[in-house]
Amino acid sequence: MISSLLSRLSAALLLAGGATLLFAPDVVLPALVPGFPRDGAWLGQLLGAAWLGAAALNWLQRGALLGGIYGRPVVMANTALYFVSAASLLRALLGGAAPRAAWVVAAPATALAVAYGALLLRGPFDPLRPPAR
Repeated sequence: MISSLLSRLSAALLLAGGATLLFAPDVVLPALVPGFPRDGAWLGQLLGAAWLGAAALNWLQRGALLGGIYGRPVVMANTALYFVSAASLLRALLGGAAPRAAWVVAAPATALAVAYGALLLRGPFDPLRPPAR
């Protein structure tokens, strides 16, 4: 199932990013945002906690059919997360406010925003199931 692969990929990316921000925000955030205060590490930990929660949601829904009316809350949550992330990162990158290393996060966020947006509007991508009549 394509939705299962998408859920697993999303969960893995969010787990990696969330764990990094949870345990090393004082290293990651100043590298991404020059002049970021070390006392603001709690902000990275909050973002890491949110990403870990979304990773858990995706992992628990990995076996479900997603798209259209199926799994709409999960698809909508992921669409919003990745679309806002991609838009914010692309604006910062194209405006020169973010270092080029932020493309490592922006590229997958953009791809997943498109994939989940298509799932939301089109429906499941599962080629093994016959279309409804």
